Amino acid sequence: MNFLSLFVLIPVLMMLGLWFSRNIRQIRGVMVAGASALLALAVSLVFLYLERRAGGDTSEMLFTDNRMWYESLNIGYAVGVDGISVVMLLLSAIIVFTGVFASWRMQVLTKEFFLWYCLLSVGVFGFFISLDLFTMFLFYEVALIPMYLLIGVWGSGRKEYSAMKLTLMLMGGSALILMGILGIYFGSGGTTLHLIELSRLNMPLEMQRIFFPLTFIGFGVLGALFPFHTWSPDGHASAPTSVSMLHAGVLMKLGGYGCFRVAVYLMPEAAAEQAWFFLLLTATGVVYGAFSACVQKDLKYINAYSSVSHCSLVLFAVLMMTQTAATGAILQMLSHGLMTALFFALIGMIYGRTHTRDIRKMSGLMKMMPFLSVCYVIAGLANLGLPGLSGFIAEMTIFVGSFEVNDTFHRVLTILATTSIVITAVYILRLIGKILYGKVENTGHPKLTDATWEERFTLICLIVAIAGLGLAPWGVSNMIGDSILNIIIK
Repeated sequence: MNFLSLFVLIPVLMMLGLWFSRNIRQIRGVMVAGASALLALAVSLVFLYLERRAGGDTSEMLFTDNRMWYESLNIGYAVGVDGISVVMLLLSAIIVFTGVFASWRMQVLTKEFFLWYCLLSVGVFGFFISLDLFTMFLFYEVALIPMYLLIGVWGSGRKEYSAMKLTLMLMGGSALILMGILGIYFGSGGTTLHLIELSRLNMPLEMQRIFFPLTFIGFGVLGALFPFHTWSPDGHASAPTSVSMLHAGVLMKLGGYGCFRVAVYLMPEAAAEQAWFFLLLTATGVVYGAFSACVQKDLKYINAYSSVSHCSLVLFAVLMMTQTAATGAILQMLSHGLMTALFFALIGMIYGRTHTRDIRKMSGLMKMMPFLSVCYVIAGLANLGLPGLSGFIAEMTIFVGSFEVNDTFHRVLTILATTSIVITAVYILRLIGKILYGKVENTGHPKLTDATWEERFTLICLIVAIAGLGLAPWGVSNMIGDSILNIIIK
C-alpha cells in the first residue's frame, strides 16, 4: 500500500472501531488513537518530504502511486504530494486532532457524530493527496456530504435551514466543478485525468476561456468567493464546535486549493486573461467580509464573516499569479485554518458556559474565565496581524507579492484589500474590550468556570502552531517554494 493511502485508511479504521464501541470511554479511545495516528503520520510525512528533497529528488510529486480504476475513461487512483499538499495535510491533521478534544463532552448521539466526523476527514485527506481529477472530485463530494447531517442534527439555532442552504450551494458549486473537469478532460484530448499529465497537454485557449470560470467559481463557492459566500456565515453559526473548526479550518481550504491546483494550474492562459474580473470579486469580498464582521452581534457570525474576508484574500493572492503572492496564499490558508479553529473552539467553550453568543449580554469574562479570555486575546491578535503570530507573515507576504504586479489596476486593488487590516483591528479590539474587560454585570452566571483540561490542551496546541508559523515561517515557505514555481511557471 502507498504511504499516502494511510491518510484515508486510518479514518476508515476509526469508523470501524467506532462501530464496535459500546460506551463513551471506548468512543473517546478510538478517536484519540486515530487522530493521534493521523497527526503522527502528517508530521512524519513532513520529515520524509524534506529528507527526499534534501537528497536531491527533484520530482514534481513525491510518494506517487497510480492504479487504474476504470480504464475506458482513464480514471485512476493516483496519489502524490508536493510541498503544498504536505502542509495542507499537516493542517488537516492538527484540526482533526484538536477537534476531537473540543468535542470531548459530546453527549447526543456521540458515536454517530464521530462516524460522520471521520467520514468528513476521509474526504479532506483524500482530496489533498489526489492527483487524478475524478478521484479528487470523489473525495471532494465525500467531504461535503457529512456537513448536512453534522449541522442539521447536532447544530443549533436555525440548523435545518443552514444545513440545507450550505448543501444546496455547495452542490451547485460541485456541478460547476464537474462540468469544468469534463471540459478539461475532453478539451485536452480525452486521454488522461492525471493532473500532472494534463498540465503538459496545453489545453487550447478557446476551451480554457469556457472552463476556467466554471472551475474557479465551482471551487470558489467553497472558498467563500463573493457573492457566493452567503452559505458560510449561516453554516458556521449553526454548526457544533468541532465541526465549525473543521469546516472553517480545513474544508474551506479545499476551495482555495482547488482554485490554485486545478483552475490556475491547468488553465493558466485563461487565468491570466480573466483574472481582472475575479480580482474585483475577491477584493470586494475581502473588504465586505471585514465590514460585515464589524456590525455583527453574534460571536460566531463575527468569526464567520471574518473568515469570508480572509478566505477571499487567499483567492485574491492566487489570482495575482506571482510566486510571492502564491506563497502568501498558502501561508494564509494555514494561518486562517489555525486561527479560525482557535476562535471557534473558544466561542464554543464560552457559549457552553454563558449560554449566549450575543456580545451585548457579555462583559467582564476576563475576571471569571482568565485562561479562556487570554486565549481569546491571542486569537484576536493573530487575526488582526500582530507580528510574531501567523496572521502577520501571511498577509504581509500576500500584499508584497500583489504589489509586485506593476500596473495601476492591480496596485489599486491591493491597496483596497489592505484596508481590511484596519477594519479587522477595529472589530477585534472593540470585541475584546466589550466582552472581556467590561463590568461583571451581564451574564446571570456568577459562577462561570474556566477551561477544563481537554479544553486547555486543545487551545494550547492551536496557539503553539500559530506562534510557530508566525515565528518561523521560512520552514513552510521553503517547503512550498518549488511547488509554487511548478504551478505558476510551467
